[in-house]
Amino acid sequence: MTIATEIKMLPYRKQGAIDYASLDFDPDVPVRKPDAMEQNLEQDEILGLLRAYITDFNQRPDIFLDRDTNICYDPGNLNVRISPDIYLAFGVDARAIRPRKLYLPWEVGKPPDLALEVASSSTGREDVNRKPGIYARIGIPEYWRFDPSDGNYHDAPLTGLRLVNGVYQPIELTTEPDGVLKGYSAVLGLSICWDEGWPRLYDPATRTYLENWRQMAAARQTAEAERDSALARELVAEAERDAARAGEQQAQAEVERLRERLRRLESEREN
Repeated sequence: MTIATEIKMLPYRKQGAIDYASLDFDPDVPVRKPDAMEQNLEQDEILGLLRAYITDFNQRPDIFLDRDTNICYDPGNLNVRISPDIYLAFGVDARAIRPRKLYLPWEVGKPPDLALEVASSSTGREDVNRKPGIYARIGIPEYWRFDPSDGNYHDAPLTGLRLVNGVYQPIELTTEPDGVLKGYSAVLGLSICWDEGWPRLYDPATRTYLENWRQMAAARQTAEAERDSALARELVAEAERDAARAGEQQAQAEVERLRERLRRLESEREN
């Protein structure tokens, strides 16, 4: 699943220089938590899938995807900010956002379309209690929570929320026969899944899970091995055909030699 065509891009409306010295944080340093080891693998997996299937490995100038950086939501005070684990925006000028070091919705032209938090012991309660109100205030259409610990830090293994009239409403989740918990993201056109604590993305259109880079690399290696094996089989078959032809030619030459000898013997006998 990839987004084949570019989305109409909103113009970036830069509104003057940013006084970075006045900020009480360093926008050049991603926000990292003390218990990041509880989140890193799952965050990397989700981010990798989104990069591969949504942003075409960051080649899409009209899609902005980032992690642990700052969304400011008060134009009068850039210290009022929040840092999602992962967030995504369609139809924006991604190349104009990064030099500003901050996601400023009033300059970008819109809020992000999706924010996602991966649970940890230090952030779980905030993800559940504080962040929904802020993301709703910003106007982020979908907010997702993923808890690898099966709900020990969040209130559930997986939660999807959709903004309706300024209030988040739960997105229906289903447990499939394969045991995977799924919720459909209208923003992504994919289902976000919780599979025994591991994140996956599922494409309902093709009824398949999206492969991560490891699976894609393994599939490529398998295809290359099968191609090499097929080539080797063809080379062996060609060698066998050549040997058969050579054998036939050698046998035919021996027949001609014997015929010639027979002709000489018959000629000597007649003389």
